[in-house]
Amino acid sequence: MTFTPEHVVGYTKHTRRGDIKHAFRYSVDYVMIDPTATAKPTLFSRNRFNLAQVSDRDHGGPPKLGRGLQWAQEAFQSAGLSTENLNILLLTQPKIMGYVFNPVSFWLAYEGSDLRAVIAEVTNTFGERHSYLCANKDFTPITPLCQISAEKIFHVSPFQGVAGTYQFTFDITQQRVSIRIAYKNKTQGVIATLIGDRTPLTNFGLIRSVIRRPIGALRTITLIYWQALWLKAKGATFHPRPKPPKQEVSS
Repeated sequence: MTFTPEHVVGYTKHTRRGDIKHAFRYSVDYVMIDPTATAKPTLFSRNRFNLAQVSDRDHGGPPKLGRGLQWAQEAFQSAGLSTENLNILLLTQPKIMGYVFNPVSFWLAYEGSDLRAVIAEVTNTFGERHSYLCANKDFTPITPLCQISAEKIFHVSPFQGVAGTYQFTFDITQQRVSIRIAYKNKTQGVIATLIGDRTPLTNFGLIRSVIRRPIGALRTITLIYWQALWLKAKGATFHPRPKPPKQEVSS
């Protein structure tokens, strides 16, 4: 199946639950691509420098040592999902002028129009990565009513412990992406959402996004540190960084 690259222009919102309240929302640009297809339009590339690009080495495995689609196929197969009839797409923030930081990207495994499984590829600001495989029992289709749980085993925010569970909800239509990740650890937690409209990826859309958000992913990591300062000022408990899990993928 031929898939035309898409531009997902939207926003992410984080709402902290528990004794210290905190929330923020900011706009983001994602792309949704077939990670095997020839890149287009002309201002977007795979594996070479451009205004916007996605590099295989940034996804599927450790940061900068990724194996791209091959890694995702192996991860799905290891979980018991045959990739023979799958169409796997990558939803991620692109590099802008050679710089990228992706707190979370998503490998979407489709069989026809059915979403069978998702790998949420989580990267922290310490250069570490862990991925959560999200699927229903027997890989029945994931619908907006499905809530898929996973144990949190990877350190992300120094103001949240490595305990508790994630609950993933995916509502992905032909027009829109809506992903909700609810983290709960007793009375504490965070609700994170990614919502955006799906449109064809065009040179005009990329230029408009760069004008609107000129430093791209550098803006993302700057905002992460800014919110961390706010939480520190509010008295949030700081949790030292533990060793990352040995396995690359959990569910």
